Amino acid sequence: MSALKRTPLHDIHLALGGKIVPFAGFEMPVQYPTGITAEHNAVRNACGLFDVSHMGEFIITGPQAVDFVNAVTTNNVAALGVGQVHYSGILNERGTFEDDCLVYRSDDHVMMVVNASNKDKDFAHISQQVSRFDCKLEDISDDVALLALQGPKAQEILSRHTDVDLGAIKYYWFTRGTVGGFKNVIVARTGYTGEDGFELYFDPQHAPAMWELLTAKGDVTPTGLGCRDSLRLEMGMALYGNDIDDTTTPLEAGLQWLVKMKKGEFTGRAALEAQKAAGLSRKLVGFTIAERAFPRHGYPVFVNGEASGEVRSGTMSPSLGHGIGTAYVPAAHATVGNTLEVDVRGKRVVGTICETPFWKHGTHK
Repeated sequence: MSALKRTPLHDIHLALGGKIVPFAGFEMPVQYPTGITAEHNAVRNACGLFDVSHMGEFIITGPQAVDFVNAVTTNNVAALGVGQVHYSGILNERGTFEDDCLVYRSDDHVMMVVNASNKDKDFAHISQQVSRFDCKLEDISDDVALLALQGPKAQEILSRHTDVDLGAIKYYWFTRGTVGGFKNVIVARTGYTGEDGFELYFDPQHAPAMWELLTAKGDVTPTGLGCRDSLRLEMGMALYGNDIDDTTTPLEAGLQWLVKMKKGEFTGRAALEAQKAAGLSRKLVGFTIAERAFPRHGYPVFVNGEASGEVRSGTMSPSLGHGIGTAYVPAAHATVGNTLEVDVRGKRVVGTICETPFWKHGTHK
């Protein structure tokens, strides 16, 4: 088994007392001594800083870069303005997820940001189609550090360190500029928390200095993978390997909005058309649990007494104070207000299907 990789901020995480765990082939901090709940609340109420340098980045250049990315993803890259970002899916011919991703459109290239655990698989998967297009595909993951500054105070804090007009960057748009004296930083108003915030892509050699710069005043809380998961789940944002995987389609997962059938051919399109025509047999739903029970990933789920898979994502919501989760249920049962049962350590606990996001007070623009 190959050794785990480390981000450029590994030594800083250790110095801060971060609890390091294996994650997607990296040694990553799951939490710091402040604890997951405190870190979660810091992002909801003030500002937190995540090291997400483990994520994968692909650059596509050449005259047909947009056409190529359109062919291997579900959303419509041609509809993006220069400087705009969207969320998308990478499917196989069965119409199920190889991964989800972000697509950034620049004037002379396209960047795809993929999950670290799927990076090599994704690259091999989409590489099969490169020869059909006049473009070049490169994996630049090792040449990129990525920090996510998230929370309602993110703009105020980042503005101290940059000449970029942050107020002019709309949600899911980006620009390039100087941050902390470091040039050519991608400053994107994106995130995985539901709060306002920015993701910064830059040269890894500057990562320790950038981290120290952003946290120097003490009003930015170092945040780990634990609260990243609870924050995104409260927002109903999908996690690959939990809510979506290579057994699920965007239609089943409630992500039909990122599938643009009218754009033309793309991998998985025919399978999705067939599924749409046949009708869905199951759907992903969010549910809440009134009593203080923790619906953990993998716990069995029952609908009308019949087994219905397992909890895909689940937590005791720090913001709401009760259990929340996701599960696939029969499509006919996937109605707000209907109930299901979760087997929590041998006891069946009632959950109620609800609308998502669970947390409705996020500050994202």
